[in-house]
Amino acid sequence: MPTLAYNKRANYDYEILTTYEAGLVLYGHEVKSVKTGHISLKGAYVTVKRTGKNLPELYLINAHISLYSRASAVSDYDPTRPRKLLLGKKEIEHLVGKKNEQGLTLVPLKIYTKHSLIKLEFGIGRGRKKYDKRELIKKRETDRAIRTLTKRNINLKS
Repeated sequence: MPTLAYNKRANYDYEILTTYEAGLVLYGHEVKSVKTGHISLKGAYVTVKRTGKNLPELYLINAHISLYSRASAVSDYDPTRPRKLLLGKKEIEHLVGKKNEQGLTLVPLKIYTKHSLIKLEFGIGRGRKKYDKRELIKKRETDRAIRTLTKRNINLKS
C-alpha cells in the first residue's frame, strides 16, 4: 500500500477522532497522474451534497490533481474539480449525522493504492484552538529531547 499523498496539516489543525476509507471516482488520465504522485491535498476537504433524489453523497473538494503530462489534449480540465467518494449507504448516513454535530468536520488524511485501486483515507476531526496547537508543539519537542537523551545514554554505556 504505497502512500501517494499526505495532508500534513490535518493532524496539526484537527484532532482526528475516527478514520474511514473510501474509493475515488477519477478520470483515466487523473489515475495516471495520481499514481505518479502529482496530487496535493493541501486545503482539501470532504463535503456532503444532496442528489436529485435527496440522497446524500460525499465529495472531495479542492484536491489538486495535475494534468497527466502524456495525456492527449484534454479540453477544459479543472484540476480542483469535486470528486465523488465511494462509500456504503449506511456509512454515508453515519458520516452525515456526525458532520452535523457541533464542531466536527471531514478531513482528508492521505491517498494511497490498495491493490490496483486508489483509496482516500479521511477522518472525522475536531478543530484545534491555537493554544492546543502550541501544547502539541511543546509535547513533540520534549518527546524529541527525551529520545535524543536516551540515545546518548545508550551510546555512552556501550
